[in-house]
Amino acid sequence: MKSRFRADVQGLRAIAVAAVLLSHAGVPGVDGGYVGVDVFFVISGFLITGQLLGRLSEQGRIGFADFYARRARRILPASFTVLALTIAGVLVCVPPALRPQSFSDAVAVALYVPNYVLAIRGTDYLADTAPSVFQHYWSLGVEEQFYLLWPALLLGLWALAHRVRRRRVLVGAAMAVVIAVSLAIEVALTGPSQPWAFFSLWTRAWELASGGLLAIGAPLLGRVLRPAVSAVLGWAGLAAIVAACALFGSDTSFPGIAAVLPVAGAAALIAAGCVPVRWGPGPLLSTRPFQFVGAISYSLYLVHWPLLQLTQARVGYESPLPLWATCLLAAVAVPIAWAMYRFVEQPMRRMRRLAAARPQRSLLAAGAGSAVLACLAVTALSGASSTRMYVDEAVPHTAPTAPPVGTPFVPSNLEPSLAAAKDDNAELYDDGCELGFSESTPKPCSFGKDGAPRIVLFGDSQAAQWAPALEKIAKQSGYQLVTQTKSACASVLEDHVRDGAPYPSCDQWRDAVLRELAADPPEVLVLADYEGEELPDGSSTKQQWSQGLAATIVAVPAQTRIVLLSDTPDFGTSPVDCLSAHLDDTAACAREASLAFKKPVSEAVREAADSTRAEFVDMTDYFCARTCPPIIGGRLVYRDSHHITATFSAALAPALKRRLAPYLP
Repeated sequence: MKSRFRADVQGLRAIAVAAVLLSHAGVPGVDGGYVGVDVFFVISGFLITGQLLGRLSEQGRIGFADFYARRARRILPASFTVLALTIAGVLVCVPPALRPQSFSDAVAVALYVPNYVLAIRGTDYLADTAPSVFQHYWSLGVEEQFYLLWPALLLGLWALAHRVRRRRVLVGAAMAVVIAVSLAIEVALTGPSQPWAFFSLWTRAWELASGGLLAIGAPLLGRVLRPAVSAVLGWAGLAAIVAACALFGSDTSFPGIAAVLPVAGAAALIAAGCVPVRWGPGPLLSTRPFQFVGAISYSLYLVHWPLLQLTQARVGYESPLPLWATCLLAAVAVPIAWAMYRFVEQPMRRMRRLAAARPQRSLLAAGAGSAVLACLAVTALSGASSTRMYVDEAVPHTAPTAPPVGTPFVPSNLEPSLAAAKDDNAELYDDGCELGFSESTPKPCSFGKDGAPRIVLFGDSQAAQWAPALEKIAKQSGYQLVTQTKSACASVLEDHVRDGAPYPSCDQWRDAVLRELAADPPEVLVLADYEGEELPDGSSTKQQWSQGLAATIVAVPAQTRIVLLSDTPDFGTSPVDCLSAHLDDTAACAREASLAFKKPVSEAVREAADSTRAEFVDMTDYFCARTCPPIIGGRLVYRDSHHITATFSAALAPALKRRLAPYLP
């Protein structure tokens, strides 16, 4: 069946891709442009469901082979072309340390599961400082998985209702159930497991099903919708999408309930188009600029992200591209997308040889293309994994000093190596003592002799990084170290948020730890936290942090000595990636000390110590002078943007012991 072309839907595609493009380019006022993908999902659900229902109504069947062959010819040529070109771009632009992950992502794209790889990795789409160059393929993964399951579901429902006059009513009711269940799962997961809520099919299915429900109701809407109502509905839908783009940002708890706004806006615009009126948004969306951008929207979505990210990777993630550069790249993406549309998308879609052949030929070509690209990515992955990331010179491993002396190159005996950096964690991670985001029951872990006086380490992962140093100090000084740490959950007695959403498990865990400390006071309590943790909006971060720390200190019994440990530098992006591209010049990856600390929060920690019985221990001079070097004494200092390696933590034990000595009874 040939569906009726809707110029307003084509124009809506233009709005969706423009929102994504401007958001990724960092254009002010369009921070929430990522909702363009949600708009695309509604459009896809509407168009695909309409086509499938047309086939079922006319033929009583779908013809799966023909359906998938058409989808393959529509989607895969441009997708595979950009995938192959991006793999080549990774070899030229991406730092060696990031290439293995990039090529792993390319394999996932070739196998149509990039969204689940990103979810498993815990990717924060809205806040990742060095995102995958293949990250934008997540939405294609969702759509491809939707195309795999949706036709079978519709056919099953259609067959089930073979004696029911109004089959569309049953199918619509089933879609309403899908919408309700999927939306409920998405809202429930957004807080405790945002990556799964963001990337998975079952949490995004309601958006596609919303378009499907529109397709079922389109004939009815065309009959009952009054022109005036249609116009108001259309403009309200457009306003909802624009509002989401303008009001949402990286701190929005998304998708969650917030996703309803752009989805409802897209649905309203499509519904309004069922009754075209001159004073509605349809005529605007039908103008040539909107039609042009809508036509190339798929190619534009594919090419813009690697263009931006490969350029950023080439420049270095530690030097964010200025706005003029990202806008220029966004503009350049348009003619590239047109060329992709003109010479790849359309020719392959309309190729007579494939269109006239049996569907199996197109499917075979799609499978062969996937296999070839997967093999290409695996080969590149193998080569990237064996890339040497050091110079042919060793250095002696010396004790950290204040001020620090940076090692000017990446030595062959670097500890840990750049390849091993991200896994150089404290032992408590292997023991499961660092609690994840959803856990709220304390899990104290002990290191040292039972019955000895206790040093309790309390805080987030920034506290956990000090465990190797404190474990050595505890054993040398006749203490037992007990750890109480939880990811992204500071010891500060303030309600926390995570990804813009309430973080109740953090507050529950912190309250429970404080109750345990009150019931069994340790001799020494060391508080260490990441100064960039999210706190609720309201009063200033400095005031919240100072008051929250003071409240925590007051909650601890008076006989316990309390030490506030200074935060470690925050590089913004991982120096490991930078070092892999500057093996003989580590100074290029150093961080200015003035930029490495969040000054208001640092001041708040000192003020909390001055105004309470707590003591402040500052280790900053072992990390930074004017700059903060990434390698000190032949040891790699950081495993990511703001966590130190377990190796460097252990090396700091003697220095930290001297600073803590006055406070150890």
